[in-house]
Amino acid sequence: MKIYIDGRYYDEKSAKISVFDHGLLYGDGVFEGIRAYNGRVFKLKEHIDRLFCSAKAILLEVPMSREDLGKAVVETCRRNRLKDGYVRLVLTRGKGTLGLNPNKCERPSIIIIAGKIQLYPEEYYRKGLEIVTVPTTRNLHSALNPAIKSLNYLNNILAKIEANQAGCEEAIMLNAEGYVAECTGDNIFLIQNRRIFTPPLAAGALYGITRGTVMDLARSAGLEVFESNLTRYDVFNADECFLTGTGAEIVPVVKVDGRVIGNGKPGSLTTTLTKSYHSLTNSTGEPIYA
Repeated sequence: MKIYIDGRYYDEKSAKISVFDHGLLYGDGVFEGIRAYNGRVFKLKEHIDRLFCSAKAILLEVPMSREDLGKAVVETCRRNRLKDGYVRLVLTRGKGTLGLNPNKCERPSIIIIAGKIQLYPEEYYRKGLEIVTVPTTRNLHSALNPAIKSLNYLNNILAKIEANQAGCEEAIMLNAEGYVAECTGDNIFLIQNRRIFTPPLAAGALYGITRGTVMDLARSAGLEVFESNLTRYDVFNADECFLTGTGAEIVPVVKVDGRVIGNGKPGSLTTTLTKSYHSLTNSTGEPIYA
């Protein structure tokens, strides 16, 4: 595996960053997870744009242009002979002191890793996922805005631990007001009477790129899509439920907190949207091998 670090490529064993990097010491940085399908990088521009937005929110200057960063992502995929896979793009504050002050960091660092990922076992896509609601709430906008895709994922990790302790792979996180925000790594959607609902970004949901893609696909299919505050009651009584994310793609949910969703099987609209999504991912994107 060839890993990009600040303009150079390294073998996996020799790819290193400083122990004084504030991304390691304090989670001071941002990242993107990107997918490649059929020799193309899917939604590359959108991911690069979101990285720049996250960086701007924490006053972290990206040391490359959008165009050059996109080229580096594609080149990293090419050097790893990737056709279908996952790219982790990381921007850290860089090497600094043991103090918190980001102004003590020398320069930001960019890391690009291109490899494989399988977030959930294949059977969950066929049979559906069972999830729970956990006590850990989503970060407040006034504390650490969930729109920032930061390297500090401890809020999500604590919720993931609670999900694992309950015997589940994923969990619903509520916001401080008790509304559904998102899951630990995925956005959540409900379907009721052939209408699609998802929490608004203001509820604590990430600006999910897969989320936005699915919303576009649904509207193109003539379905109504609403961004509205949702409670656990809404989830329990949905006809269908599914999660979206770059790593997860679209995964159906069949049980939440012991309540069976719909008939307990992946729903027909979820299946239709999944097929449309796979068709799109396999036919669009930035070519790796032009």
